[in-house]
Parts: sequence; C-alpha cells; structure tokens
Amino acid sequence: MISIAINGVCGRMGSSIAALVAEDKNLKLVAALEREEHPYIGKDLGSIIGQNQNGIIISNELKNSPDVLIDFSSPDSTLARLKTCTENRIAVVIGTTGLDDKQMEQVNKASGGIACLVSPNMSIGVNLLFSLVEIISKVLGEKSDIEIVEAHHRFKKDAPSGTALKIAEKICNVTGQKMDDVIIYGRKGITGERPQGQICIHSIRSGDIVGEHTVIFGNIGERLELVHKAQTRDSFAMGAIRAAKFLAGKSPGLYKMEDVLRELY
Repeated sequence: MISIAINGVCGRMGSSIAALVAEDKNLKLVAALEREEHPYIGKDLGSIIGQNQNGIIISNELKNSPDVLIDFSSPDSTLARLKTCTENRIAVVIGTTGLDDKQMEQVNKASGGIACLVSPNMSIGVNLLFSLVEIISKVLGEKSDIEIVEAHHRFKKDAPSGTALKIAEKICNVTGQKMDDVIIYGRKGITGERPQGQICIHSIRSGDIVGEHTVIFGNIGERLELVHKAQTRDSFAMGAIRAAKFLAGKSPGLYKMEDVLRELY
C-alpha cells in the first residue's frame, strides 16, 4: 500500500484528490496539509470533503514520512514542502501552476535527491494533446498561424494557464523557436498583418469552467483544431493519483506525465 500526503488539501484539486484516494484500496492517506492560517486547520478532513470523519486532521506540519506527497497549492507553499520532502526522502508530485524559472531551478535541484514529477496538467487527455501538438507541429508548425485559447473558472489566479504555456513550449521545441521571441498574449489596436511564426495565447476567465484548451493551426483555405475540454476535476485528480502510484519507489530524478503514460499504455 502506498501512503499519500496532500498539500493544498482544501483547494478544489486537493479535495478531489483526497476523495479519490479514500476510495482506492491501494492507497492510504496519512497527511492532509494546508497553510498555517487556513480556517480548516485542526478539523477532520472527512467532514470537509463530504465523508465521515476519518481521523485525518488538517495540519500545517508534515509529521510523518509518506511515500509520496501530492501538491496542488501555491508556488511558495510548494517550495516549502519540497524542502521538507527533500530532507525526508519523500517523492513529490507537483501540479502547482505559476512556478517561475527560478522556482523550477529549485525543483530541478531537489530532483537530484528525490523523485519529482512536475506537470501543469495531470489529465491523461491533456497529455495526449501535448503529444498530438508535437506531431502536428512537425508538419504544420512553421507554416501555420498558431493560436492557443484557454478557458478556466473565475477563481483561477494565474494566466495564461500552465497547460497553455506547455503547449506553446512543445510547439517552440519542435519548430526551433524561442518562446520569448514569438509568443504574444492577446491583441489590441492596430496590430498590422500577422507575422510568420507568431504564437498568440488567449485567456478566458468565466463562471465555473473547469478547463478548456484549443490549439488552432490556421492556413489559407483550411485550419486544424485540437480541443480538450474537462467536464470535472476528477480527470486531473485521477491523473495525479496515477502519477503518485508511478512515482512511489522510483529513483531520484525529474519525471513527466509522459513517463506515466508510457508505463500505463
């Protein structure tokens, strides 16, 4: 049985993961973590996620050593937990978005001592989308007008989404472009003709949209669109759980959801 801790357990993703972990006979939830000032600190997790009390008390401190910590919180919180995990040799699944380059350097450094899996989106469907983007970019990437449109709920704090940025990164890697050189974010005013190679990312924040991503490869006379729509957060939560099962017992290193897909399929 794999023991699991969840950081950001009271958030939308954290609570979804906790509920699914409780239903999995191969997993045992041993720690539910939140920021120190969170109003649910000291409460039984079961009562928070709509289940019977389960004896797991929401805390700010990781008092034991689970096999894997799943983290969907904030960049600062993630790095603080990463330090604890490094010191205690705990594998980490990181789904937190908004990590900047310096923060990712710290994750890379930590992966020298523990197994770390980082993905802006744990959904199996989205990670298949990443693969399709790479395949299509090899043929159309340098010839097409590429637009990325992402839509999320009104409560999402960062924009564009980590998934949209990952899509852009995949395209740039295939086409040999630098993201800073070709990506723009929305348009306004008299922009002139669209320059070749430009990639534009548009962000929508509205209502309770779970997550939608569209990648458009436009050419004169035709266009190709790739679309992924998440109906519930369970798709992300199930992907995170698959990632945790994959990571348990793995050697130190930096892993991706692509590694999980290869093992599953």
